[in-house]
Amino acid sequence: MTTGRSVRSARARARAVADAVLYEGYLLYPYRATSRKNQCRWQFGVLGPEGAADAGIGEDPELRAQFPVVAGDDATLGLAVRFLQLQRRTVEDRHGEEVAELDADGRVLVSWDEAVEHEIDYGPMPLEHTVFRVHVPGGVDVEDVHDAAGAVAGRLVRTREPIDGRLELSVDHVAGCRRVTITVRNVAAAPRDKQDALARSMLGAHVIAELEGGEFASLLEPPEEAAAAAGQCAHHRCFPVLAGPEGDRTLLLVSPIILYDHPEIAEQSEGPLFDSTEIDEILTLRVMTLTDEEKEQARATDPLAARIVDRCDATTAEQLDRLHGVLREPADRPRVLPEVPDDLDWWDPAADNAVQPEFDAVLVEGVLVRRGSRVRLHPSRRADAHDLFYDGERARVVTVHEDVDGDVHVGVVIDNDPAADLHEWYGRYLYFAPDEIEPLDRPSDEDRRK
Repeated sequence: MTTGRSVRSARARARAVADAVLYEGYLLYPYRATSRKNQCRWQFGVLGPEGAADAGIGEDPELRAQFPVVAGDDATLGLAVRFLQLQRRTVEDRHGEEVAELDADGRVLVSWDEAVEHEIDYGPMPLEHTVFRVHVPGGVDVEDVHDAAGAVAGRLVRTREPIDGRLELSVDHVAGCRRVTITVRNVAAAPRDKQDALARSMLGAHVIAELEGGEFASLLEPPEEAAAAAGQCAHHRCFPVLAGPEGDRTLLLVSPIILYDHPEIAEQSEGPLFDSTEIDEILTLRVMTLTDEEKEQARATDPLAARIVDRCDATTAEQLDRLHGVLREPADRPRVLPEVPDDLDWWDPAADNAVQPEFDAVLVEGVLVRRGSRVRLHPSRRADAHDLFYDGERARVVTVHEDVDGDVHVGVVIDNDPAADLHEWYGRYLYFAPDEIEPLDRPSDEDRRK
């Protein structure tokens, strides 16, 4: 039975991942406004005004997702459209003149593009064709900056342009399932230039969907009854994934970043670093090595950058150890045959003589897999988003490795890759775990009877 607490927990988990998507690329290391990387920060889920993409001054105005649902006639759908609105912060001196930088008794302020977070809820609504308006007003806010004596040393002017969009929901029947189509479109008037286009774009746009009275079908691993419908779903600039915990199929995240089903934030992460494809330990160590002057420049850029610097400065040795990695020891994991003898340490040069990746084998589903074996790939380790493209592909095994932790890695080349021979010659293989491959060279029934 689903309890109110478990529902709230699932929603909180989905929202944590959605927040990471929302701010992905918002700030890039070294978090200074002068950094070249931070001159063009808005990388994912940017929906530009009408005509901006064709004019070369903005991005496409629309994201569209399709997904199958298994639901009764009384099922309802709730949608949350989430995005950032650009907020242009300019610095003025005490005379009202715009300046690039203002020093108010050691507090340095610079011009910068901030962002305001928006979430607009729609529903719950029945599964039928519906169109909603998406609107966020513009505005101007002024903040006086005072010096140590309390006198006005300057001011910060924050300007936002209005954002206008449309959310469309439609439902049709495909292969015995209901196929839901969600479209979010920026319908603002054609922009004047790049800056105007960006100011009226939806940044980091994505949708959280919640279904009552039914279930979403995974597009990555659809159930048998929804497999045909899932194969007939198309997407534009986004991809829907199940967003709740394992076993929950009532939450969906329509994300501009490719994710797997049931994504989650690593429990070791102390807080967001925003840098695209961030690796917490490396970025934390990098921030800690910035000079005091560089840290002050980062703090002056954005309040969120200031929090990152302060958090990294306060990081303890125990917290760094948590970021360094997690060791997991699975039971009954496959071993390379032959394996290094138990009385021989892995660092002993003699161990190299016992391991020969070109000739060693590993037992998978009762079949010895070695160089030349034919397999079918089923990536599941979530190591690389590109693995999705290899799901179901036939491949040929070229090497079998065991690392110092005892994990086995099977190197393969893809059968239908025109450059397979070249990759094999160079030794540039794709690596998969034994539980991600399906042996195709199985013994026949006659062989088993012998």
